[in-house]
Amino acid sequence: MAKQGSGRATRADVAREAGTSVAVVSYVINNGPRPVAKATREKVLQAIKKTGYRPNSVARALASGTTKTFGLVVPNISNVFVASLAHALQQEVLAKGQVMLLGDAGDSRQREFELINNLLERQVDGIIYISVDRHPYIDLIQQTGTPLVMLDRINPGEHQVSVLRVDERAAACQVTDHLLSHGYQQVGIISGPPEMLNAQDRVKGWCDAMKANDLSVNENWIFPAPYTRAGGYQATKKMLMLKHAPRALFASNELQAIGCVRALAEAGLRVPEDVALVCFNGTEQSAFHVPSLTTVRQPVVAMARAAFEMLQNWTAEPMLREFAHRLEIGESCGCFAKKSAQQQPDN
Repeated sequence: MAKQGSGRATRADVAREAGTSVAVVSYVINNGPRPVAKATREKVLQAIKKTGYRPNSVARALASGTTKTFGLVVPNISNVFVASLAHALQQEVLAKGQVMLLGDAGDSRQREFELINNLLERQVDGIIYISVDRHPYIDLIQQTGTPLVMLDRINPGEHQVSVLRVDERAAACQVTDHLLSHGYQQVGIISGPPEMLNAQDRVKGWCDAMKANDLSVNENWIFPAPYTRAGGYQATKKMLMLKHAPRALFASNELQAIGCVRALAEAGLRVPEDVALVCFNGTEQSAFHVPSLTTVRQPVVAMARAAFEMLQNWTAEPMLREFAHRLEIGESCGCFAKKSAQQQPDN
């Protein structure tokens, strides 16, 4: 039976049950450094099972210098893209027999600070980090010597930190250019919060595409909003109040796009027939939305694998890994609607 009472079973309890020394119990648990006879090993294993003993991971971490635990700090886990990335990272870490602790900052800079301190106190073997805003706590982490990989818009040379990212400006330019290829010239953008660097990159990409097509940038067609369904919904409501609203929209993430479709539907407008739409950071959900969303997708599984490898092979030298994005065509931009119309037989 497992040890009764509030105290946890110890190695001494196991040794007493097996009739061996505590040192022999340690050799069995750690597979060394000295060999243990097969019969004695079996007695120790049976004693561990009977007493309910579980190794103290903190003590083992102090002895070995590693906790086999990693931290992930994200702005808001309710963001579907962030959740998909966290899931991919979790699977990668678990596949290596290690543990990932998730810290959700809830879009709070103060909570982000507290989460990072908590992870550092737990002596995690590394941290993967997406900051709430443009002022990440890089110095706080680096002061402890903890390996760090940023999944964010950070200059690795300037901050002396390893970065893993997609060129969001180029991706935003491509998806906007795809809208323009349909012949739309009045294209607006639902941007992210203006203070966020990735939001700035996506606006710049939208501007790049407009200018490359010799179209003027209308500042009134930039609608800043949180990266949420409600943000996209409210931004679209503001757009619909304009006397001259854009004919097409680039939403800066999938959640905003879904909120946008809802607001348009309430106004009796259809996507893409009345307002064409594309978005950034789509997930698997984009294909199952009605209409399906034309979106830029990031290779989250490959990025998760690379981030974990960067932590495991840490050298303290800043590294930059960039990944190619993928444009996934759905119905919201008008591609399939145009194709269907072309396939209609003449009467």
